Order: sequence, then structure tokens, then C-alpha cells
Amino acid sequence: MTLAADRVSRAADGRLILDGVGICPPPGAVTGLLGPNGSGKSTLLRVLCGVLAPASGVVTLDGRPLADLRRRDVARRVAVVEQQADTLVELTVADVVRLGRTPHRRAWAPLSGADERAVHDALERTGLADRADRTWHTLSGGERQRAQIARALAQEPRELLLDEPTNHLDLQHQHDLLHLVRELGVTSVVALHDLNLAAMYCDHVVVLRQGRVVVAGTPGEVLTEALIADVYGVRAAVTDPDADGRPHIRVLGTLTRERAAPAR
Repeated sequence: MTLAADRVSRAADGRLILDGVGICPPPGAVTGLLGPNGSGKSTLLRVLCGVLAPASGVVTLDGRPLADLRRRDVARRVAVVEQQADTLVELTVADVVRLGRTPHRRAWAPLSGADERAVHDALERTGLADRADRTWHTLSGGERQRAQIARALAQEPRELLLDEPTNHLDLQHQHDLLHLVRELGVTSVVALHDLNLAAMYCDHVVVLRQGRVVVAGTPGEVLTEALIADVYGVRAAVTDPDADGRPHIRVLGTLTRERAAPAR
């Protein structure tokens, strides 16, 4: 068993952001959260990790309600990479990555050899070993994103939640990052806008619209021309899935909502 949400709802400023959402990511697989801006992807990730409490419904970890678990125990299992992170403190890249070891250490205890090995491995895997001594404020947007991902990897999670992790990354690093996530073998939930990246790297996708799940399944099952027209309001050409069930999407133009075809 792993992280799951059952009929989760969440409101903000009198508006329903999540409306009875259920999601059960397959253990050890990469699940993509898809949907237009404002569909509830970021809010769902924050509810899944316990940063936000659902107004109704329940999030469970190994079948136990997340609210019943100690925050430290959750942090040892679940790592989160937000869209943006900043600090006013002059931290080096290595310092940022070392923060990932916090749930595994006693208060004020120095880092152990195992901690330092986890930090070194995370820096190596994200291509940041040569920038370990650079200060946070000298990094580009893409380097900051990779540093946050390295911090999450240093946490050695069994569940990994990433909110638009390819933002600010060039094409090479987008693919390197998602390939790395696939190779980790941990239960991962990744909010993405790029449907082709989702098709290439996700084993399972969940499409949200206006706080509700529209459809869930494999990329080949879900990412149809009709679904893309209905949810995104664009006309797209979707090639037949290959042997791995991974289609390719080419956007041809926009549609008005009235002309969009219903999802199948």
C-alpha cells in the first residue's frame, strides 16, 4: 500500500478547489497529474503530503489516515518538491540538500556518514556535484529547481510528490529529471503541463478539471484527441500508442468550448 486520497474536497475563499477527488497511485510507478491551470493539481499535492487538510474525505498512507500520523514520520516517507522555493539565508547548494536529512536526524545532531552519503548521492544524481559550494542566490532558476529535487532525493522517500518540476529546465534537464524519477522506483506523483512529457515518462495519468477527476488510466488510454479537446480546448493529433502504450501529441490549434468534443 502507499499514499492515497479518497473523496477529498478542499475549498478556499468560498470556492471549491477539490471536489470529491480520489486518487490511488500505483506503488513504485510514476503518476502524472494533468489538467488546465486552476484544475486543482497543486492543491491536491499539498493535501496528499499533509500541508493542507481536506475539508472532507481522507488521505491515507499505508491505509492509515495521514492526520493520525506524526509529521516527522510522514516526512521520512513523503518528499515534496514545490514549484518555487526561496530563502533569505545564505545557503550553499549542499546546505539546501542537507535539509532533506532533517526528518532522519535528532534535533541539533550533526550529520552522520549515512547522511553525507545520501547528500552526495543526491547531488551526483541531479548533476549538481560541481555546484555544491555555490550559494543559492547565484543559481539560475533551473539550478534551483534541481537543488530542490536533490534535497527531496536526499530525504530518501518512498513517495515523491513534484509540482511542475520541469519549470525553468531546458529540454535536456527536463528529460534527465523525469528519467531519474522513473528510475527511482518510488511511488511518484508529478504535476505536469506538457502532455508529451507525461506520455513519455508516466505509467499512469489522472486528468483534473475544475477540481474533479475527469479520467484516469495509462497515457495511451487517456490522452485521446477527444479528451484533449474537451479538457484543454485545443485540437490535437494523437498518434497511435506505440508498443509501450505511449502516444505522441501534436497541437494543431485552439477550439471554442462549444466545439470541443466530449471526452471518451
